[in-house]
Amino acid sequence: MKITVIGAGNVGATTAQRLVDKQLANEVVLVDVIEGIPQGKALDIVEATPVEKTDVRVVGSNGYNETANSDIVVITAGIARKPGMSRDDLMNTNSGIVKSCTVSAVAKSPGAIIIVVSNPLDVMTYVALKVSGFERHRVIGMAGVLDAARFRSFIAAELNVSVEDVNAFVLGGHGDSMVPLPRYSTVAGIPITELMSQATIERLVKRTRDGGIEIVNYLKTGSAYYAPSSSAVAMVESIVRDKKRILPCAAWLQGEYGLRDTFVGVPVKLGRKGMEEIIQIKLNPDEQAALAKSAEDVKGSIAKLKI
Repeated sequence: MKITVIGAGNVGATTAQRLVDKQLANEVVLVDVIEGIPQGKALDIVEATPVEKTDVRVVGSNGYNETANSDIVVITAGIARKPGMSRDDLMNTNSGIVKSCTVSAVAKSPGAIIIVVSNPLDVMTYVALKVSGFERHRVIGMAGVLDAARFRSFIAAELNVSVEDVNAFVLGGHGDSMVPLPRYSTVAGIPITELMSQATIERLVKRTRDGGIEIVNYLKTGSAYYAPSSSAVAMVESIVRDKKRILPCAAWLQGEYGLRDTFVGVPVKLGRKGMEEIIQIKLNPDEQAALAKSAEDVKGSIAKLKI
């Protein structure tokens, strides 16, 4: 396997490191426009491989020749979200960046699967789908895995239980209109609705929605990268190892959940071909309405794009 990570900032470099540590590829290519940054970070990761006992070739580049024939391309490039900045504020700048990266990557790896991490996530995944011309099963956005991980961590801390026993589902767009589903969120199979009050659940749901900006407000000059990189690598691992995991991902819907022509987070089976199936779960009227509103928010942002 050969995997390319576009963007050598905190998210991209940490993603590359995790890919190497898990030995998910024979070769990992780290690409960035800033001269020296991908080369230096790639070399640093290589020098850790004897300690970690991981035989993976890591290449840093400012161009795309080295990315040729990649099986998976992970796009993390774009400016970071700053305090006071909404996800929509990122859209115009990052759409141009993601468009350029996608065109360059696809020219060298026309058979690749693309995973988009750049924000605003759902809209940037649409950009990658549109300019790549790929089938929808080969362009997927990383959002729900991260949002669910945040929800899971908050639930575990609240109940003082192991995160291993906590499962959570978060659907919808990656942002203020995301749709955490307490009914489908469990601790050792027990719904959290049986373990905590409605007020506590609502507090954790709100914190999950605000999870990204909470970290931005702490960091001041950056945004989250440990959890986003772990979430992207979980998707890559399911594809590389054909694990068929059911993970919440941003998918291009064509009638599923009554929605069409928009990217929105839904449960997806990920295997060697990419998105192998969209799992449709039963939603109550309130949940369906919240998901429809989230999808409309994404659609509205897509409509503003000029690509």
